[in-house]
Amino acid sequence: MSATAERDEPGTIGRRVQRLRVERGLTQRQLAEPAYTPAYISTVEAGRVRASDEALTHIAERLGIAYEELATGRPAHLATDLRLRLTDAQRTLATGEASVAAEQYAALLGEAETHGLVAEQAVALLGLGECALTTGDLAAGLRYFERSEEVLGDAPLPVRAPALRGRAVAHYLAGELRYACYLLESTIDELNRGGLHDPDALLLLYASAIGPYMDMGAHARAAKAADIALSLAPQVRDPALVARMHRQVARTLIAEGRVAEADASLVKAAELYRQLQIRTELANCHWMRGYLHAQNGELVRAEGELREALVMHSGRNAALYSSQVTVELADVLHRLGKSKEAAELLREVIGELSPERGAVHSAAAHRLLGIIAEDARDTETAEEHYVRALSLLERAGAAGDLADLCRLLGDLLRRTGRVEAALDAYRTGLGHRTVPGTTTLGPAPAHPPL
Repeated sequence: MSATAERDEPGTIGRRVQRLRVERGLTQRQLAEPAYTPAYISTVEAGRVRASDEALTHIAERLGIAYEELATGRPAHLATDLRLRLTDAQRTLATGEASVAAEQYAALLGEAETHGLVAEQAVALLGLGECALTTGDLAAGLRYFERSEEVLGDAPLPVRAPALRGRAVAHYLAGELRYACYLLESTIDELNRGGLHDPDALLLLYASAIGPYMDMGAHARAAKAADIALSLAPQVRDPALVARMHRQVARTLIAEGRVAEADASLVKAAELYRQLQIRTELANCHWMRGYLHAQNGELVRAEGELREALVMHSGRNAALYSSQVTVELADVLHRLGKSKEAAELLREVIGELSPERGAVHSAAAHRLLGIIAEDARDTETAEEHYVRALSLLERAGAAGDLADLCRLLGDLLRRTGRVEAALDAYRTGLGHRTVPGTTTLGPAPAHPPL
């Protein structure tokens, strides 16, 4: 944007020139000399002429202020200073201090609004949204991301992509998997079909789609998104974005049984996060490695990684993430024969999760409590937990998990003599496995011109 475009109207500038001239005890002649006439200064102050950049530069020098302050009313270098402090807030959030970062972002948002700095407003709102996701306030996060989009208005789609991605993640964490996929896929399509090949925006969107795809049972689509993300990575400048991508890609590698490659991807992500001092994401790497070891049957290693993730998240206002890690840790403990400890952990966190706040993990907690109850021959409690989990998964559209849960519920019903009800549960489960690896989302998004 040119300097001329970032200027107030002639009348506003004129009043500012007059006020500053009078404050400094200068006459119009003194302000004009040697390049201009007093009459010209008079027309500028009256707002009857749009002064050139050269004229405003001259007037600013005579008044002893920067051109930017005269033309916009903003203190010199304010935007640069705000951007530096926004980076500081981002670093605070990265170390896990979400509540402190939120205070910083809120103050910076107020300053940006006061001075009409649109881009900085959008960044501050984006930061507030990320803070809200970290603390588990998904409704607030969604509002911040929507406001960020509104502030950006007609900005190019790559500029709006982080806010769109934030909205999708908020819906994903709230259990609205299908809508999250729709937001990500439609944005990817618009970028690709419109020829807006922005590697940073595309990598952010493809990597963010892996989680909801996996939870919906759309493994083929998740694997494709991971392949595209890996192809885009060499073109991306932001190391934090590349690290996040490696962590997401590991999920598809695990699903495909490529354990060594998944671990290598997580090691790369953890190393980048360590270098960048991004504590929250580093904790998530420990979380994913714990999940990897659990899938590979290495339960003791899995327990260690998950406990490390829990320690890093606990006490840093990452309540939602802590609850989700706790559910996965409880699953590992149950498989290690520590069912009593697992049940205690689940009962502690189950109130922190809900259909609107971590639906998939809430369902997982009820499923595991059902299994533990069934092992203790408390079939009534087990059935209650299975039915609750079923309701949560149906709302979220998590097809893969639904099929497994229907099998558990069917087996329980069959063992208790309710054969017809068991058959209904099995049929429901089969319905979610009719076309493995696909969803009813429609065609996959167009491929970027790699």
